[in-house]
Amino acid sequence: MKHTTNSDFESFMHDDDNDDSDETVRHGHARDADTSGMSRREIRMSRKRTGAGWQALGIVAEVLFTFAVICGLYVVWQMWWTGVEAEHAQNQTLKSVSWSDPGKGGSTAIAQPRKGDAPKQSGTFKEGDLLAQIYIPRFGEQWQRNVVQGTDLAQLNKHGLGHYLDTQMPGQIGNFAAAGHRNGYGQPLGDVDKLQAGDPIVIRTKDYWYVYTYTTHEIVLPADVQVIAPNPDHPGQAATKRMITLTTCEPKYSTPTHRWISYGTLKYWAKVSDGIPKELAATSTTGAVRFVNNESPSLASKLSSLLPVIIAALVAYAVVFIAAAVAWRWPVLRAIREGGRRRPDASIYGALARLQPGVAPVRVALLLLLFVTAAAALFQWGFPWAAANIGFLRQMSNYVAV
Repeated sequence: MKHTTNSDFESFMHDDDNDDSDETVRHGHARDADTSGMSRREIRMSRKRTGAGWQALGIVAEVLFTFAVICGLYVVWQMWWTGVEAEHAQNQTLKSVSWSDPGKGGSTAIAQPRKGDAPKQSGTFKEGDLLAQIYIPRFGEQWQRNVVQGTDLAQLNKHGLGHYLDTQMPGQIGNFAAAGHRNGYGQPLGDVDKLQAGDPIVIRTKDYWYVYTYTTHEIVLPADVQVIAPNPDHPGQAATKRMITLTTCEPKYSTPTHRWISYGTLKYWAKVSDGIPKELAATSTTGAVRFVNNESPSLASKLSSLLPVIIAALVAYAVVFIAAAVAWRWPVLRAIREGGRRRPDASIYGALARLQPGVAPVRVALLLLLFVTAAAALFQWGFPWAAANIGFLRQMSNYVAV
């Protein structure tokens, strides 16, 4: 009997892969009929080609996922962060004027309603100057926006609402008309479709309150400018009523092809020095009167720029990275010292994760810091540039660099 030596066995196991029958015996249960005639080398090459195809597909999927995240962040920037920036600008504008605070000190009085000719707020106003504040309780007790002089995009994007320069001042006979965005930039008139007949629309200037009552609305084409005429019902005729008109885009979440027009008429006026309108007041069981609109500025609106957030995130990343690299051997250096490993599957996020030092929770924290940095940079520079320079984004966002 012929004995098989170890060398013979090793030769058999490392044959040049030409014995197709033996290959089929060893791997027949794990192969389909299409591979029964292939050598082991051909099978390995086929696997490599198949693996490379899946890895390429995975990279494409990661790129598409990244693009989807960026698009989602753009929506967040448009619908939320532009509003934060507008709130910051409005808070700064209020701090720059010497107007009394109706809610300061807690208790106040309800101002006596006055009829007849309403006084016009004294002073001259250039574009961008604070003309009034507007309160619409239907939009929420804490809803309040500034009204500045002028309706160009630079004013509307920063300040809330803008007064049409050629229309009347608050309280005057004629039409006090103002415009505001339907979405983005704090969406001051985002809920205009919720207004109901009889709802109060309160305008406050430095010295006077003007309380209007909402009456009706209509949807018109952008060219129908008669809606802001002194007498919208009969353009060209003399005004007989003291009106307010609010204009905004329609529809809300797509290309604005029309304008939503809201009308109201003056109910009464009052002096700021006498107190607050009853429409903005709450009375306790003890009879104390409180100004309901007393919300403090949001924490985010206190930031004038995201640059401090970017710097803080980068500093935190550097500190954690260095500490983790010292506490745990950095995987890249460890792989070099160990003479290299099997080449990992191609992956953008996998490669980024492998470059981070430390245990899994530390690597996740480092990746989150990188994400925060990238998102803040997009909000600060990337998205404003895109909205100002890419045509369809500019049309969609109404963005202008200021």
